[in-house]
Amino acid sequence: MNLPARDGDGYLESMDDWTPEIGLAMAQADGVDLTGDKWVQILRAREYFEEFQSVPPIRKFAKYIGVDQKEVFDLWMTGPMKPITKYGGLPKPTGCV
Repeated sequence: MNLPARDGDGYLESMDDWTPEIGLAMAQADGVDLTGDKWVQILRAREYFEEFQSVPPIRKFAKYIGVDQKEVFDLWMTGPMKPITKYGGLPKPTGCV
């Protein structure tokens, strides 16, 4: 699959280019396996963005999805909002993530 244009950090240059297939292909190209829970979190982040027109900080996101913040970190093994937003076709998170 040909991926749409991405910036230097791997984020889509246009949010409109995102589809679930694009998100999965981007993760695959980066060597990231999007297991069921990871994919659910990506879709929930998209719901949050649709509702609030912003990328949530991790504390708010964990509360929004009803999961302990530590569980989100453990699942992603990194600052979770970066891969969640990247593969969800959302803008880069700002501030402390």
